[in-house]
Amino acid sequence: MSAFNAIGEEREIDRDEFTPGLEPQPTWCPGCGDFGVLKALKQALPEIGKTPDEVLTVTGIGCSGKLNSYLETYGFHTIHGRSLPVARAAKLANDGLEVIAAGGDGDGYGIGGNHFMHTARENHDITYIVFNNEVFGLTKGQTSPTSPKGHKSKTTPHGNAKSPIRPLSLALTSGATYIARTAAVNPNQAKEIIKEAIEHDGFAHIDFLTQCPTWNKDARQYVPYVDVQESDDYDFDVHDRQEAQEMMFETENALHEGTVLTGRYFVDERPSYQEQKKELGEMPEEPLAERYFDDDYEWERSYDLLERHK
Repeated sequence: MSAFNAIGEEREIDRDEFTPGLEPQPTWCPGCGDFGVLKALKQALPEIGKTPDEVLTVTGIGCSGKLNSYLETYGFHTIHGRSLPVARAAKLANDGLEVIAAGGDGDGYGIGGNHFMHTARENHDITYIVFNNEVFGLTKGQTSPTSPKGHKSKTTPHGNAKSPIRPLSLALTSGATYIARTAAVNPNQAKEIIKEAIEHDGFAHIDFLTQCPTWNKDARQYVPYVDVQESDDYDFDVHDRQEAQEMMFETENALHEGTVLTGRYFVDERPSYQEQKKELGEMPEEPLAERYFDDDYEWERSYDLLERHK
């Protein structure tokens, strides 16, 4: 696969370029599903022609937050639940950058739930991968927003009294324009879905099922799984909102009953937030980051502002 790097040279790239030179020893537990996300990203990025200097990975707190330590891209490790606001700002400053945000189910659907809804509503051109293992893994297995009803943990020793949220349906009703679910136990599908999500113009949400062998050993919902695009039992149009919504409802009902459906659920071509801002004349064609870097006048004006507000 050939691609242009930051200095404009065309060259072949491979997945090894996305492994840090001083590769840290992963601290994820053996058998953790997070390894599946990392592997799928390392395979997907070179296959769509991305070089490490064209990608920014923004993470929150939690096991998922270690992703950008093991991936050779630009990286930003934010506080809990705040990966999306930082990702949005980075994309607005430099829309030439491929921005991937990542978080766990507690980070993304709980603490950062408000940011999830509004980033989807505004359709920012970002790929958002949520590592969904149905527990707070890093902090030792507390019940999370996706833990099934009845789940027992240190925070719910008698069983979880709350019903889990429905992340796919939430993404759809909030306004996301690409919605998919995949699993670490299906690496080929995961790679293809990540490629599609990154190439999609708009907010792409991937609910990535990642097993937690340490704090959620009783989970049985990850195997067997069925690819809704490969099975003859499921026929729906991913561009039809009503049909997608019905499929999501079926999927989310079946998740804790022993059947896991994965695949693409909804794709829409609604213009991204960045495109709409350009149409309104509120965002320059050239990335703001490069404009300020190249334009001495803008720097001088910034210095003037600082002087006036001393």
